[in-house]
Amino acid sequence: MRTREDRIFQTIGHIVMIILSLFALLPMILLFMSSITDDGALVRNGYSFFPEKFSLYAYEYVFKTGNAVPHAYYISVVLTVVGVTLALVVTTLIAYGLSRPGLPGRGLITFYVFFTMLFNGGLVPTYINYTNVFQIKNSFAAILIPGLVTNGFYIMLMKSYFTASVPDEILEAAKIDGAGEWQTLLRIALPLAKPIVTTIGLFAGIGYWNDWQNGYIYLTKRTDLYSIQNLLNRMIQNIQYLSQNTKLANADVGLSAIPTVSIRMSMAVLGILPIVIIYPFIQKNFIKGITLGGVKG
Repeated sequence: MRTREDRIFQTIGHIVMIILSLFALLPMILLFMSSITDDGALVRNGYSFFPEKFSLYAYEYVFKTGNAVPHAYYISVVLTVVGVTLALVVTTLIAYGLSRPGLPGRGLITFYVFFTMLFNGGLVPTYINYTNVFQIKNSFAAILIPGLVTNGFYIMLMKSYFTASVPDEILEAAKIDGAGEWQTLLRIALPLAKPIVTTIGLFAGIGYWNDWQNGYIYLTKRTDLYSIQNLLNRMIQNIQYLSQNTKLANADVGLSAIPTVSIRMSMAVLGILPIVIIYPFIQKNFIKGITLGGVKG
C-alpha cells in the first residue's frame, strides 16, 4: 500500500517528466511549424507555433532538384546500415576479446584503444593518410571508414559491459559443456549483451546519419555519393551565395524569392525525420533488451 509521501513523490516525478518532455518536444514542433510557414511572414514575425501564413514552398524548392534528395536519402540509408553492421561486428569482437583474461597482450591492446580516445593525428595528417595511403578519396569508403575506425569509446563501453554484466560462471559452464569461444560469444555473451549492443548500434547509427564532415572533406568530385546531410549543407551554401549576391538577385527576380529562412527549417526537418520515425522502434528494442534477465534458473 502506497503512503501519502509515495503519492506526492510520484506526482512530483510525473510533473517533472512532463516538463522535461515538453522541453524536448516543443523545439521540434516549432521547427516543423517554421518549415511550413511563408518565408516573408517568418522574416516579419519571427518563429511562431501559429503561423500567420502557411506555405510549402520551402519543401517544393528542395525537391525541385530532381532526384537529388531521394538519392541522397538512399546513400544515407545504405551508409547507416553498412556502417552500423560493421561497427557492431568490429566493436563486439574487440571488446569481447579484451574482456577475456587469457588474451595475450590484453593490457597493451587495451591501452592502444584507450589512447585513441585521448589523442589523434589531427585533420591534416588524417586526410593525408586516408587519401595517399588508403586511397579512399571520392569513394563510398571515404564516408564509411573514418567513422568506423574511431570507435574506441564503443569498444571500452562494451568491454566494461562484458566484464561487469556477463557472469563468468555462465561462460565457464559453456566451456565445460564443450563450447568454443565463437559459440560462447554468439550463443551466450551476445544474448546477454543486448542492451549494450542496441545502445552502441543507436549511437553508431545516429553518428553515420548525421555525419557530413567526411563527405565534405573527401568527396570533392563524387557528388553522387553525397548523403542527405552533405546535400542539404551544399544547398544551404548555394542559397546563401545566391541571396547575398546582389548582381544575381537583380538579374533574376526568381533568385530574390528564395525562401532563405524557412528552407533551413525544412532541411532540418528532412534531416532528422527518419531518426524521429525509427527511434521509437529502437527504444522499444532497447528497453526489451534491458528487461531481459541475465541468469535464468
